[in-house]
Amino acid sequence: MVGLVVGAGATTNQKHLQTDIQIGDLKGLFGLLTAIIYGLRIKLGVLDGSYGMGTGNTALVYHHGRLLALNEGDKPYALKVLEDGDLQTLGLMDYDKRLTHSFTAHPKVDPATGEMFTFGYQFTPPYVTYHVVTKEGYMLDPVPITIPEPVMMHDFAITENYAIFMDLPLYFRPKNMAKGKMVLSFDQTKRARFGILPRYAKDDVQIRWFELPNCYIFHNANAWEDGDEVVLYTCRFPDIDLEMASGPVRKRLGNYRNELYEMRFNLNTGEASQKKLSESAVDFPRINEKYIGRKQRFVYGTRLDSLAKVEGIVKFDLQLEPEVGKEQIEVGGNVKGIFQFGHGRYGSEAIFVPRESDVELEEDDGYLICFVHDENTGKSEVNVIDAKTMSSEPVAVVPLPARVPYGFHAFFVTEEQLKYQA
Repeated sequence: MVGLVVGAGATTNQKHLQTDIQIGDLKGLFGLLTAIIYGLRIKLGVLDGSYGMGTGNTALVYHHGRLLALNEGDKPYALKVLEDGDLQTLGLMDYDKRLTHSFTAHPKVDPATGEMFTFGYQFTPPYVTYHVVTKEGYMLDPVPITIPEPVMMHDFAITENYAIFMDLPLYFRPKNMAKGKMVLSFDQTKRARFGILPRYAKDDVQIRWFELPNCYIFHNANAWEDGDEVVLYTCRFPDIDLEMASGPVRKRLGNYRNELYEMRFNLNTGEASQKKLSESAVDFPRINEKYIGRKQRFVYGTRLDSLAKVEGIVKFDLQLEPEVGKEQIEVGGNVKGIFQFGHGRYGSEAIFVPRESDVELEEDDGYLICFVHDENTGKSEVNVIDAKTMSSEPVAVVPLPARVPYGFHAFFVTEEQLKYQA
């Protein structure tokens, strides 16, 4: 984990999160799958998971005065950023033993209510369990979500009134391991299902399921309500071969397609539709998080060179239509700007930070912050990009004293949040 504290200058700190089981140097898609396999071994009684078994290396969230390190195969780990910038692991969070299962790496904090919405998936029924955590940090009773088989559900979404779950056909098949194959198997014959549940429901009786063509989704950008429709913006794989992705040909995307999509679910008619908004390959979409669950305009996605390497940041305008006939992501239509890292330079997803806090600003009036590694020189740095103009010249570049490995997600914590850490 890398911490960057910016004030009059900048300080950095790199430190391992102290988890209860050390399972080596995990990174990228393979690392995520390895952590999931450890969870399966606990379910089978091979490992003791009572004190945690994850890596906490996927994402972070801040809620109720706590900075949480997340991996979807485990409960969250609470961290504290000390005054000198050092990172302290406080321990595993189980919400007074009310959390008895894994916790997604992508919970949603509603900026209007202060509540956190989360879920976890399991290998045994109920395969998915939904939770609401109040702004005071109290976890409400679990809501089991009924789906027919265990799937890898990496993300979900919320609107002002609903939670959206994705039952996509990436199934857990433990018997595959005995055949030397991956435990996860994508079924091309199945439809993609999206469940929309009132977000304060006590059970899943009111969930509405919608079907769309087969796909897999790792990351959603945002969702909101538009009249009778719930609208989801997401990055969609029409197909995904994890055997190939983890094998010797994983370096470049090749035939992989991952595109920005708009999906609409009509709660009145029961109909669902989708529209492609970009060419391939784009993922790790981020927004101005002031708009989580509410209508917004701009999405900042990563332009991918491979499943693990980000070659630039793309700004999409959801109010504009994509240009027809494009074969790659280029400026024009709904693509308002592209920040390229340069030849042999790859980075992380970009976190949006408003130019000023507690001030009403235009949605894109702020900065994008990301890590960049130069494979030509072996050096790493932080780039601060003007989110409004997407200028090719960064607002600031902060050289780092050590390599930052390619990873999953990043997070920005304000000075005010650090001041009120529990």
